[in-house]
Amino acid sequence: MKKNKLALVSSAVVAVSLLTAACGKPAGPEGGQGAAPSGTEAPLQLSIAIAQVGDIPAKGNAVEQAIEKYTNTKLDIQWIPSAAFNDKVNVMLASNEMPKLLKVNQTPNVVNAIESQLFWEIGPLLKNYKNIAAQNEQFFQNISVEGKMYGIPLYRNMGRGAIVYRKDWLDQLGLKIPKTIDGWYDTLRALTLNDPDKNGKNDTYGIVLNKTYNQGAASMLTRLAVAMGGVNKWGVDKDGNFTPEFMTKEFADVLKLFRRLYEEKLINQDFAVLDATEAEKLFDTSRVGVRFAVATNGKSQQDRLSKTAPTAVVDVASFEGPQGIRISSENGNNGFLVVPKSSVKTEAELKRVLAFLDKLMDPDMSTLLLRGIEGTHFAKTSDNRTEFIGDGFNVFQREVKPYRDNLPVLEGYNVAPLKDVPIGEKGTKMEADGIKYIVSNPALTLTSATFSERGQELEQQINDAQTKFIMGKIDEAGYQDEIAKWKKAGGDKIMAEYKESYLKLRKK
Repeated sequence: MKKNKLALVSSAVVAVSLLTAACGKPAGPEGGQGAAPSGTEAPLQLSIAIAQVGDIPAKGNAVEQAIEKYTNTKLDIQWIPSAAFNDKVNVMLASNEMPKLLKVNQTPNVVNAIESQLFWEIGPLLKNYKNIAAQNEQFFQNISVEGKMYGIPLYRNMGRGAIVYRKDWLDQLGLKIPKTIDGWYDTLRALTLNDPDKNGKNDTYGIVLNKTYNQGAASMLTRLAVAMGGVNKWGVDKDGNFTPEFMTKEFADVLKLFRRLYEEKLINQDFAVLDATEAEKLFDTSRVGVRFAVATNGKSQQDRLSKTAPTAVVDVASFEGPQGIRISSENGNNGFLVVPKSSVKTEAELKRVLAFLDKLMDPDMSTLLLRGIEGTHFAKTSDNRTEFIGDGFNVFQREVKPYRDNLPVLEGYNVAPLKDVPIGEKGTKMEADGIKYIVSNPALTLTSATFSERGQELEQQINDAQTKFIMGKIDEAGYQDEIAKWKKAGGDKIMAEYKESYLKLRKK
């Protein structure tokens, strides 16, 4: 079996070389961009601008040296504080003075820079890089501009959404996670009124909302409506006509469910002003039975509950409805890395940059970035898993996480599983498997001038209408009036512009 070795540049890097020797042969064909450097080519001088995560790692640390040796590069990393990140990127874009690799988010300014051809289009080349080519195409579709690929995603699992719940409470009441709207009403009602904690007090809720309950990828309304067969933010028909989720039956059914729960005082009456952190505290103190969250939240939830309720049992379940498991897809990235034409002048150099990114997903580098250095941060187990040792996890957070969060790796790909408590392992597996059940937002990368100009204002208008409806301040006719106002204020234009963008891409 072919094994890649890291040079012995320091005692810590020796540990990485031992890690590497233990890794198996990289997935995919032999040779190609995934092979370790032969030493016959000069190291690639690679400047990178990425976001600061925690303290800035010391220059020349063991992790950075290990990356350089394996990928045959000399790294020059600019760590940009997160609070100033987008502003700094905008300055770089305006001056066209950029490093060879730049982390960006899909903001209007970045999209404009892409459309102005400041970055290399890399889509046609990606099939030549075995690790990149092995990833689900949706990762790349989610960062595409006009159907073309200009970057490598900082991969994040797209199907993370899950139900975190008090299994001991549901068992006590003879309940299971429901799969219908009526089932959700019955379950949440029982968790509120039937004393699931057996303390003789009426002090629990089945679920609580907070003031951001209907916003972004974590919208509780979206997650439940998708599970019931609905769309993820937008639906599109065979003719390219777009419909927002709040004009669909499934979403309306979910909205009516929460209106009924509010009217009957089966959810918290202060949700319109309640902070998310305060809502979490209610679960942590045995006041709430169900959360809409992500699958790996189950472990942390169990850890926190154990401090106040040692016998509490937390479990996680997928969102499921009449059509089976359906999970509203998240964007699948923490930004993406682009290659500026002003810094990388030739296609030959572009290919070396892409080869660097591809090598980071080889087993050796995936293990380094996701687990750290063997013997320092983690050890292997007898059943071919890995586990953090001693204070290894906390040290990993300081020394390795800054790189992990800014470079293309994906938990579950080319790395041995992490040994954990059962609910931790279950959540990790659910998040990786969730991609099989995702429902994507078809408008995610489409262009709409109206949405760019007024999207936030129009979304807030609808969000406010949903809150008023749940609280009984407007009836169904009033809610339809709010939708009509949204359409007149720009919603109709957004739908038309999404259709135009969609049909244009479909012709390509």
